[in-house]
Amino acid sequence: ISPADEATVTALAAQLRDSTLAGLTPSSWNIVLGAELARALGVRIGDKVTLVAAGGQMTPAGVIPRLKQFTLSGTFEAGHYEYDSGLALMHIADAQRLYQLGDEVSGVRLKLTDLFESRRVARELYREIGGDILISDWTRSHANFFRAVEIEKTMMFIILTLIVAVAAFN
Repeated sequence: ISPADEATVTALAAQLRDSTLAGLTPSSWNIVLGAELARALGVRIGDKVTLVAAGGQMTPAGVIPRLKQFTLSGTFEAGHYEYDSGLALMHIADAQRLYQLGDEVSGVRLKLTDLFESRRVARELYREIGGDILISDWTRSHANFFRAVEIEKTMMFIILTLIVAVAAFN
């Protein structure tokens, strides 16, 4: 992530505990983990965490993965087990060096004022950018939650309609 821009894209900066994003600076090799992930790994702030990056170097002995040691500079609780147990944040410059991306990035997140417009925006982006890219909106990555919200809206409409109908006939 870019710590300076994170607060404008997600509410994660407000969810941090024990630290701030200020610890994520270029070439510091600091990392911020979800609270559940840190607990599962048994690490605390200041401890070292070794990250194994996919796509290592090809040698005659086989593929050797890239390993990099990070210092845990903080933890966060997003309130969703999925994020708290599987998300690690590092400075974008450190990630670019680790994954050998140069000045490029492997993903971009957008923040919309109306979250229910995400499908339409995703379709428009795909039409505009096209090519060999993957565009995913929250309705895909959180399909169960989205379906639950849709069902809840439908059920509330039916219940309110029945209440109004009963009141009208009385």
